[in-house]
Amino acid sequence: MTLGMKKNEVPQDKSNLESANFKELCYAVDENGEYTTELSTGWSPKTIALNNAIEALNERISASKQRVIDLKVSPLEYYMELHKMDLPILASYVGIWKWRVKRHFRPAVFKSLNNKTLQKYADVFDITIEELQRTDL
Repeated sequence: MTLGMKKNEVPQDKSNLESANFKELCYAVDENGEYTTELSTGWSPKTIALNNAIEALNERISASKQRVIDLKVSPLEYYMELHKMDLPILASYVGIWKWRVKRHFRPAVFKSLNNKTLQKYADVFDITIEELQRTDL
C-alpha cells in the first residue's frame, strides 16, 4: 500500500505563487505507485497560514518601530524584527552574548556603544552606523 497524494490530486489553488507565475515542487504518487514530482500553483490552507504568518511578522515590525519612535527601545530591536531574526540569531551573527545584545536594546546603553560594536550590528543589517542610530524610522 502506497501512501501519498496522487499526481492528479496535487492542489492547484490560487495563491501568491500563481500570481507571481511560480509553481511549487511537490511529491506525488504516479499511476504505477512510484513517487514522482508534480508542480502546484498552491494550496489554500498553506496560503492562509503563510499570509497569517506574514501579517504577524508585519505587526511585530510595526510595534517595534513604534517602540523605537517612543524611545522605549533602541533601533536594534526594530532591525532585528525587520530582518526576521530573534535574539539568539542576532547574538550569534554579531558574536556578542545574548544578555549583552538584549542590554543593547535599552536606549541609554545603545547610545553608549562604541563604533566597533555599532559596526558589527550595521554589518549584520547591511546598513550604515548612521542609519542604525536613527530613531525616526
